[in-house]
Amino acid sequence: MAFSNNSSDSGAISDINVTPLVDVLLVLLIIFMVTAPTVSYPIDVNLPQPTLNPPPQTSEPPPPIALRIDATGQVFWNNNPTPLAAIPGMMNETVQRDPTNQPLLEIDTNEDAEYGVLAKVLAYAKNADMKKIGFVQK
Repeated sequence: MAFSNNSSDSGAISDINVTPLVDVLLVLLIIFMVTAPTVSYPIDVNLPQPTLNPPPQTSEPPPPIALRIDATGQVFWNNNPTPLAAIPGMMNETVQRDPTNQPLLEIDTNEDAEYGVLAKVLAYAKNADMKKIGFVQK
């Protein structure tokens, strides 16, 4: 074997070996060719269809109940003074009339009213299972 000591021949080989790169690309191409048809199969999904006519409402909502608490703690049910002890019975009666179509309970409190009265009214409404409760904003 003859080796030359020429400095131009002793350098590193700077050519890139592309054979492994081509092998990897061919394997990836085959993988994509095999998996692509499985992705394109349609899947049947039963979606709900929109109705052309909405169901008619069976009854109109009842008028709201105006419950007002003044600065002295007096409770007014539809502008009628009512003792606080009578409120749970009135709420229960209102809910039992039509449990699915309850009226809106609109609570209006004076800013000087005691919070304890409002807390009792809210507890009564929860115990009576009233679903629609709103606060009147001034």
